[in-house]
Amino acid sequence: MMAKAIVFGGAGFVGAHLRRQLSDRYETLLPGRGACDIRDAGAVRDMVRRVAPALVVNLAAVTTVRESFENPKETYSIGFDGVLNLLSVLDGCGFTGRFLQVSSSEVYGHPASDRLPLTEHSPPDPLSPYAVAKVAGEMLCRQWAARARFGIVVARPFTHIGPGQSARFAIANFAQQIAQIVRSGGHGKIDVGALDTTRDLTDVRDTVRAYDLMLHGAPSGGVFNVCSGREVVMRDVLEELVRISACPIEIRQDPGLIRAAEQRRVLGSYAALEAATGWTPVYTLTRTLSDILDVIRDAP
Repeated sequence: MMAKAIVFGGAGFVGAHLRRQLSDRYETLLPGRGACDIRDAGAVRDMVRRVAPALVVNLAAVTTVRESFENPKETYSIGFDGVLNLLSVLDGCGFTGRFLQVSSSEVYGHPASDRLPLTEHSPPDPLSPYAVAKVAGEMLCRQWAARARFGIVVARPFTHIGPGQSARFAIANFAQQIAQIVRSGGHGKIDVGALDTTRDLTDVRDTVRAYDLMLHGAPSGGVFNVCSGREVVMRDVLEELVRISACPIEIRQDPGLIRAAEQRRVLGSYAALEAATGWTPVYTLTRTLSDILDVIRDAP
């Protein structure tokens, strides 16, 4: 019989890719909030007892920084009470497998350029309810890893992109706009905000492969950046999407779309993760962007 894994908060983009990554070894359940809210200890306990998982991953969170400002209490509740419930229930059920808490590079805040690249030793400086909740979850995991009977690791993913991502996120939104222009005849304009910012972008398929390796090889108590180690200017990303589409699309900057508190530069180091697991990213940015466009263009 195939071993089981539970990915709480796994009903979205990353969960679907993680299930594919684990599919040759695990039967993976992806309960979203409607199926099992991690703040409901009874519901979590029932699921853990019924499934008897070997692996548990926590992706549950308010999805974006913007949403966290709109609903900070829920953000904190999921990020602290929810994680505490998961750890307590797993301990109470005699779980002896591995638990992965998915945090975020947002915990680093907006460091100055001379502090890049960011490593796991860079000081946390959370600037949003989303980031504060992620730090709280990390601290709980750090405390529990010292005494738990099961392995606990924490991932700090930087921006990850790939096929199937919601258009609420910038690059998927760019790709959707381009695909619509292609369908309408290949001429059009895209209105965008700041394009001189940089980001460290990782293909989601590389990201979930990192999670897989962390679950099976990283030392318990470890915290690891998951990133590409490459700094990419957002204008270059959009221009590459336009080039791949082979359409004459005009890019226009709309001052109304520029966020006042936008982080100007982001760059991380994955050296610790590579040392612990051997992981390095394999997807090129061009391959990722091509796959994103293909999925959108093929959608009904």
